[in-house]
Amino acid sequence: METKNENSDVSRAEEMKNQANEAFKGHKFSHAIDLYTKAIELNGNNAVYWANRAFAHTKLEEYGSAIQDASKAIEIDPKYSKGYYRRGAAYLAMGKFKDALKDFQQVKRICPNDPDAARKLRECEKAVMKLKFEEAISAPVSERRSVAESIDYHTIGNKPRSSSSFLPTKTALAAVVAAVMVVAFRGFATTEILMVLVSVVLGTYWWGSFSGSEVEPQYSGARIEGEEVTLEFVKQMMEDFKNQKTLHKRYAYQIVLKTRQILQALPSLVDISVPNGKHFTVCGDVHGQFYDLLNIFELNGLPSEENPYLFNGDFVDRGSFSVEIILTLFAFKCMAPSSIYLARGNHESKSMNKIYGFEGEVRSKLSEKFVDLFAEVFCYLPLAHVINEKIFVVHGGLFSVDGVKLSDIRAIDRFCEPPEEGLMCELLWSDPQPLPGRGPSKRGVGLSFGGDVTKRFLEDNNLDLVVRSHEVKDEGYEVDHDGKLITVFSAPNYCDQMGNKGAYIRFEAPDMKPNIVTFSAVPHPDVKPMAYANNFMRMFN
Repeated sequence: METKNENSDVSRAEEMKNQANEAFKGHKFSHAIDLYTKAIELNGNNAVYWANRAFAHTKLEEYGSAIQDASKAIEIDPKYSKGYYRRGAAYLAMGKFKDALKDFQQVKRICPNDPDAARKLRECEKAVMKLKFEEAISAPVSERRSVAESIDYHTIGNKPRSSSSFLPTKTALAAVVAAVMVVAFRGFATTEILMVLVSVVLGTYWWGSFSGSEVEPQYSGARIEGEEVTLEFVKQMMEDFKNQKTLHKRYAYQIVLKTRQILQALPSLVDISVPNGKHFTVCGDVHGQFYDLLNIFELNGLPSEENPYLFNGDFVDRGSFSVEIILTLFAFKCMAPSSIYLARGNHESKSMNKIYGFEGEVRSKLSEKFVDLFAEVFCYLPLAHVINEKIFVVHGGLFSVDGVKLSDIRAIDRFCEPPEEGLMCELLWSDPQPLPGRGPSKRGVGLSFGGDVTKRFLEDNNLDLVVRSHEVKDEGYEVDHDGKLITVFSAPNYCDQMGNKGAYIRFEAPDMKPNIVTFSAVPHPDVKPMAYANNFMRMFN
């Protein structure tokens, strides 16, 4: 009788696995996980079920859970190559290249004639070698100099300004007069007079010719006239981006450097005041999906002091129009700082940008120096915002300990790459869970926190609501923890495969009740997500 029941469980488990596989093919990854879980409950000794569930977790960026499941598959069957393969892929996605390398070496040992395994192993070895090289040549943090302070965007451009022939002449004449006056009053010898005249004239001519260089006349894109970023410029730039044109590096530098200056002056926790009768919009991750950003502005209006936005992190990576996204958001920040607020996400970091495409995209569309400049400016982004003293907005979530006050967040020294633990890490990486208390992170970084944790944090800080992003949701949003926490995600059909809607939240003062608006993805040029990503990551996408 027991054997008959066992056979029945095995048969039902296989049926659940087949249904899960179909859900996976339909990009219903959460449903697939539920079905694989049922299969595991019926037959927990099948390594395939664990490895398949690990793959589904990877698709949802739940890399910590993927590593746990893949490790269980390896425990059940140490010769099951896909267990090592799935775990290696999850390690890779977390930037743990050395751990990934060990797993892919094991795959190659188990499957020595598999060309795909050999190719992935070679790419992983290259990634580890590159990492070791970068570590070897990197300067200690205390000795690193600001990239921004080495850049003068005024000097970028191949053509001297149109009046350069006139300005140096005037300047040179003034210099000659000054030199003659020096001679008259100080009595230099003849040779010294000539040296002074020649040095001053040549120096002023050089200064006049190159200090105010203009952008090449053949450049036909948007131009910033003078020092101010105007709405007209931003509109033209967005239209150029829409038509897949690039922005001149001079203006890109100007925008990023000005944004750095604005962000540097902000605290780690920014307070936002929305006057009675006014509104405020919060958007979640946009992840390089520029054409969906344009759709948000089409639906809800452009950022302005009368129509302000908060973009809640993860502007870049995954989508292949991240440069267009970040320059657009930064340009609005330059145009009118109170029209748009920007929070740091876990993808505004070197380690993520190196893996998920932004670094490669910046190198392709701008230059190597911009890679370092963006990395520096991302460290200036605030970590959280409080709207009207009632709504706490953060990219990831809450903390591993109770009793954290808003003053503790304000006191965080954020001007660094995100650490792997502590308040800053948890703000960027944590996720809510349905059960009370705290648990390990599905992602392998940060933690999961329950409704009781949310309730205590709100009560301790006299707040009403937590708004966070960080997770793709089928409807673009999700309300959890008895209505005290809302997840908002603004990248519809994430990575061109998830089929989800996007959403944003509009608050009206004084009641500040959340009005959630959902929208679908719009077409974009045929440039695939992760087009600029690390070669190794593209193999898995």
